[in-house]
Amino acid sequence: MTIAISRRCLLAGTGGTLALTALPRMARAQAGIGAVPPAPKARVAPVSDTYFGETLVDPYRWMENDKDPAWLPFLRGQDAHTRAMLDRLPGRTALLARIRQLSGDVVSTADVQRAGGRIFFKQRPAGADNFKLFVREGGRTRTLVDPTAMSAAGAAHFSLDWWKASPDGTHVVYGVSKDGSEDSVLHVLTVADGRDLPETIANTQSAAPEWIEDGTGFFYTQLTGKVSTPERYLDGQARFHRLGADPAADPILIKRGLDPAVAYDRIQMPFIQTAPGSPYAMLILADVRPEYRLAVAPLADVLAGRARWTPVTSFEDEVTGSVLVGDDLYLLANKGSPRGRILRTSAAKPDLAGATELVRQGPQVIEEIARAKDALYLRIMDGGISRLRKLAFDGTVSEIALPFDGTIGALYAEPDEPGLLMSLSGWLAPTGIWSVDAAGRVADTGLTPRPPIDVSGYEAHRAFATARDGTKVPYTLIHKKGLKRDGTAPTYISAYGSYGAAAYTPAFQARQLALIDQGAVVGYANVRGGGEYGREWHQAGQHANKPNTWRDLIDVCQDVIAKGYTRPQHLAINGRSAGGITVGRALTERPDLFAAVVSGVGWSNPLRYVVEQNGFGEEPEWGAIGDPQGYRWLKAIDSYHAVKDGTRYPAVLLTTGVTDPRVAPFHVAKMAARLQAATSSGKPILLRVDFDAGHGIGSTRDQQDRETADTYAFVLWQTGARGPQPA
Repeated sequence: MTIAISRRCLLAGTGGTLALTALPRMARAQAGIGAVPPAPKARVAPVSDTYFGETLVDPYRWMENDKDPAWLPFLRGQDAHTRAMLDRLPGRTALLARIRQLSGDVVSTADVQRAGGRIFFKQRPAGADNFKLFVREGGRTRTLVDPTAMSAAGAAHFSLDWWKASPDGTHVVYGVSKDGSEDSVLHVLTVADGRDLPETIANTQSAAPEWIEDGTGFFYTQLTGKVSTPERYLDGQARFHRLGADPAADPILIKRGLDPAVAYDRIQMPFIQTAPGSPYAMLILADVRPEYRLAVAPLADVLAGRARWTPVTSFEDEVTGSVLVGDDLYLLANKGSPRGRILRTSAAKPDLAGATELVRQGPQVIEEIARAKDALYLRIMDGGISRLRKLAFDGTVSEIALPFDGTIGALYAEPDEPGLLMSLSGWLAPTGIWSVDAAGRVADTGLTPRPPIDVSGYEAHRAFATARDGTKVPYTLIHKKGLKRDGTAPTYISAYGSYGAAAYTPAFQARQLALIDQGAVVGYANVRGGGEYGREWHQAGQHANKPNTWRDLIDVCQDVIAKGYTRPQHLAINGRSAGGITVGRALTERPDLFAAVVSGVGWSNPLRYVVEQNGFGEEPEWGAIGDPQGYRWLKAIDSYHAVKDGTRYPAVLLTTGVTDPRVAPFHVAKMAARLQAATSSGKPILLRVDFDAGHGIGSTRDQQDRETADTYAFVLWQTGARGPQPA
């Protein structure tokens, strides 16, 4: 199993009323419109904080209190202004229609599981607005969970957050939440008739359910902190639910303080994992780091509530994957091997120091191990391109040829089935579910039909920019064939660079063709802080090295300019979630380099993580505010405090959802207010708010389509594309 809790794969007020003012005259003239509701000017109520002798002033601290009477009016006023500005852009309606056509043509399959002779899969069918859970057996497919039907019963929209079928395929445990909140409620259904059992369990966003082999119950993890408080993701607990039992009586098997022999920090979440045919269970203690602590115990003792957990690894051992096979324990270890190696030890008497090395570190990164009946399968990352290898139980390693260079999004292996299923996608190759048999033959299952989208007129190519310290930073550009490099192409480059995640690897995104059709170049920069080259690449963009992340983006943009694709007046950058750090600091460090910046649900004010629900658990990635070194790291990535009055900032579009559990909306709102007050360029600073969404993970297709249309219309407007310019 590979697991890490990355929640960023999104108060006191003083009351009072809002003063309304228009954006600068130039911005109104740019829009070419008449009566536009003015953007509300945020109330200034300075609060000073002193950190290790340095005092910072926060003019919009009141926005951290979502009960402040001025909060929602401010958001509504900002969104109304943004809505009016964007709706009046020529071509936006046609752009939205094209985006809806493209997204509607695509069938998206998110997860697949084989169990009991059935195939279960989460899929959004062509033209559908939401993902549903299906089961296929005997050539017939039927719906098991349809959040759209739940949404029809009321004003809220529901989303399917996660699910897992029992080993015999007779039951499915699943979680649903409303309005993009990801605040899951656990349900169990009977596959034969699709009906839910009576029991439901709240606070199960991080449930990670694990069935026992006979299918009579499952382990799960439950949150204990109150929603929308900094305690939300602290002190989680692992429990066991027996089908038909009262959930209130589910035994708590692990929580802080329950077992003196298993002491851990409150930011760590406990998960219990099992494997068919193995008499052992694994206890995983995980936080935002890729590595985790691991212990094992006899499964019978765990179920009886008398487990004595035997430690296997600590965080310092840098183990990022573990698999049980009978009495053996296979580990993906990174200590001293930042690209990973595979070890085997005894589950009965684990000995990491004496473990057998089966696969030594190579030039490419081992990202994941998955167990099938015939072998272990290894997902490999090669600088942004996925590879697949098979590790037989006799230690033999073989390469499995893939049909094209792309991204393996997930491996779907079952311990009682040979081979596996996998999600495979390319920049211009639509995502499909592919099978790999025991002989290594790869075939498209057809579970995800190919969309009727002609991609023959587009091309994608990879290049490398030389960063200011000499590091080669890969990036990809996608555009129409025959594009002239005359420096006039609207160019839209995205970057992330956090948590060691390889965020922008080849993936078919149909919506972006609507932007490329307008003559734009779409780019993706694999900046440091990600995982494209393993843990060294992550650490080179973390903590004291974090400036490399946004400076890599700046250097990639300069390389694209030098190669003749675009110029600063036609260049836009984009980052989402933790990518808000990347674009926010690129914006504040080089405002002259960009025509437009888009920050989607962006983390803009990290120094204030202590007041949001997804805060304290993030400290291993970013630093702790109570530590002098951690404070310096956090201040360096805080784009809100990096904004300077009187600076000619480019146009900026910031987006948020009011139910976001990962990046509190105050980050985006404070950044918008600060930029609106500080900029001297007269270019628009727009705040877009979705009042029926969160971080985007539970958003419907229509919500995603509308946000994409707004984003692309804004980018084309600000980068000087001919069609979208106002009269």
